[in-house]
Amino acid sequence: MNIKPVRSTIFKNILLFFFTFFIIASKGQERPNLIFIFIDDMGYSDLGCFGNKEMQTPNIDRIAKEGIRFTNYYDNSPICSPSRVAAITGSYPSRYHIYSYLDSREKNKQRGMVNYLDPSAPTIAKVLKQAGYATAHFGKWHLGGGRDVDDAPLPQAYGIDECLTSFEGLGDRVLYKDHDLSQASAKLGQGKITWIDKYQESGILVDRSIDFIERNKTKPFYLELWPDDVHDPYQPDTAWRKQFSYYANNHYKQDFYAVLNNLDKQIGRLIDKLDALDLSKQTLLILCSDNGPTDWPFYYKEGYWPPSNADPFRGRKWSLYEGGIRTPFIARWPGKIKPGTINDTAIISSIDFLPTIMNIASLSSVQMKIDGEDISAALLDRPFQRKQPLYWEYGRNEYYLKPGNPRFISPNLAIRDNNWKLLMNDDRTQIELYNLKEDAAENNNLANAHPEIVKRLAALLIHWRRSLPD
Repeated sequence: MNIKPVRSTIFKNILLFFFTFFIIASKGQERPNLIFIFIDDMGYSDLGCFGNKEMQTPNIDRIAKEGIRFTNYYDNSPICSPSRVAAITGSYPSRYHIYSYLDSREKNKQRGMVNYLDPSAPTIAKVLKQAGYATAHFGKWHLGGGRDVDDAPLPQAYGIDECLTSFEGLGDRVLYKDHDLSQASAKLGQGKITWIDKYQESGILVDRSIDFIERNKTKPFYLELWPDDVHDPYQPDTAWRKQFSYYANNHYKQDFYAVLNNLDKQIGRLIDKLDALDLSKQTLLILCSDNGPTDWPFYYKEGYWPPSNADPFRGRKWSLYEGGIRTPFIARWPGKIKPGTINDTAIISSIDFLPTIMNIASLSSVQMKIDGEDISAALLDRPFQRKQPLYWEYGRNEYYLKPGNPRFISPNLAIRDNNWKLLMNDDRTQIELYNLKEDAAENNNLANAHPEIVKRLAALLIHWRRSLPD
């Protein structure tokens, strides 16, 4: 019996095994770090790189200067909780019975909503944690917990290793002095509580982020930094206001710019730390907003235009017009993303984050049912075309917040398919059709001029709406 070939084959198989193991291990080591900065209520044109002429945001603009800027990015809701659900689960938030912001038990019930995100939902953090990433969430949560909801799962149930949040969640949190919702949160317990002035928060969150990065610099990490500085009420340190005294006749704008300026500085600290630790080339950093800027009626009653800017679009927060759901999106990944890239063609959404990050982290083999599409090609400035339209739902009854400006009150359903956008109510009333390439401000309703397009898009939209759980 000739055993040499057998031994040779075994030896080759052993070598192949170790070689394969080495390649897999090497790929694991090369997996990028991921930082997801989700800014609360920042308008499309608040950043210098998106056209703000009244103030500069040099640190945030640096992300665009050294990376890519998208002009057709959409959140999947014009309000915080469902927008956040979409961003971390890759699915339309209505699939989880979250259609508006999470509030008290009674108000959630009035709107037909659950009290917190289903902990069995797939999330970015959960998938990456299973792949060996260190995970952290610092900032606003608003996916369950707060008011009188004391039984919501902690963020750790969704794949988070380390967390520091505020009054919109449970676990370790910073709460604001002289703030009713913070007082209500404190009564719920379930975590270490630190009392602060609101203006201190973003600095604390970035401190925690930097500490987390330093402790995990030798392994892949995923960091959610979700500040809420530019969610009103704006409460800057008194000294910050002096820099924007030109706007003293509009104290809302003065305070808004003061907190936005501080937020820009804090994000600059984070970027500088990545550079100092020589981690920038290993780190994909994404920054966007969760929905358009606030539109409370009291601004108009007091004679002010609300601070923050959604130009050139119609609509603001609580609206499915562009200003409520189309927000800034920039990303930086030195060596992978060409500096100064601007993408005006790709239509991308927050529901795309999960499948995109799975691909970038070499986890594309993980199978799950989600609505988003992998946009990594667009992120790396390669050709990209959506396979499916984007859909939105906001509001199912009278208990939903509406903009203070009547012109911004939209129908409760919308679809975007290439350059066409159709809005309508789920009872098929108030049908509006816009060609966004020619009319980004949604001024010219073309529904009567293009009945065949209305028929096609309305059928898709109603079919999608009927596929959602009641």
